[in-house]
Amino acid sequence: MSAAESATGLPLPARGFSLPPGAALALAMTIAGTVGAFATQSGLDPVRIVFWRCVFGSLFLGAWCVLRGELRADRLKARHLMRAALAGVCTVLTWTCFFAAMRMTTIATATIVYHIQPFFVVLLGMALLGERASAAQLGWMALAFLGVVLASGLTGFGATPDAHWVAGIGMALVGAMLYAAGTLLAKGLGDQRPEVTAFCQTLTGIVLLGPFADWSAPIPPTAWPWLIGIGVLHTGIAYVLMYSAFPRLKTPAIAILTFVYPLVAIAVDWLIYGHPLGVAQGLGLAFIATGTIAGRLGLRLPLPRARRPS
Repeated sequence: MSAAESATGLPLPARGFSLPPGAALALAMTIAGTVGAFATQSGLDPVRIVFWRCVFGSLFLGAWCVLRGELRADRLKARHLMRAALAGVCTVLTWTCFFAAMRMTTIATATIVYHIQPFFVVLLGMALLGERASAAQLGWMALAFLGVVLASGLTGFGATPDAHWVAGIGMALVGAMLYAAGTLLAKGLGDQRPEVTAFCQTLTGIVLLGPFADWSAPIPPTAWPWLIGIGVLHTGIAYVLMYSAFPRLKTPAIAILTFVYPLVAIAVDWLIYGHPLGVAQGLGLAFIATGTIAGRLGLRLPLPRARRPS
């Protein structure tokens, strides 16, 4: 993902918040890293969490787009809106899988495994679009997937995971794959503003998940602040901060600051829920981070060179 692309693969204009770009992206990633705690504290199932995330996210993003004049007819194209809605199906399912994975494993584990998604973007691009990957990219990808194995808890280090845990790891990987599919779909959106695309996606989520939400189960009053927070903070403010920061930062800064997200999630899971990261999981995170950052920077693998015969 280049410095001129958002988390959905869209080109990003430079206007936005007046915060320094590094601070804006770090703040966005810090906010994003707390989403697991908000989802857990709400006490709801993943489908209802994502549905209300889309409702409150739509209210924020809709107001933002209106105030900035982004919803004028002369700025919107029907084919782009339809493609954004299709990408929104992937995004909404991604969120649902991600929250389900957190319930089945831990916030830290699901977040670490989910961060393999940049490499799923590469794999889908190769499979569907005929894109090519260099030997170095494939090598960094292999390192990152080894990190997933270590981070998943399925390596035999420590307690043996049960079927519920294994299913949670699977959900995190499915969520990462859906993220990649949404990214590829979003790449055909031309110059449509990312905020407009995100607004289309949250509206799609309301329509998609409304029929599947459990309307018979009451929502406790204590859950509403957390649901509003997920919609406004994690889907509204964090996205706008990212859209403001990406075009003003170079790729190395983006690659490094993106990993504030899992680090915050790990800290939240440890400090609030008492789930410290094991040695194997820590090593797995290091492998994923190294593979992702090196792959984005286009670094070569540190392989020894063959000696020429004297």
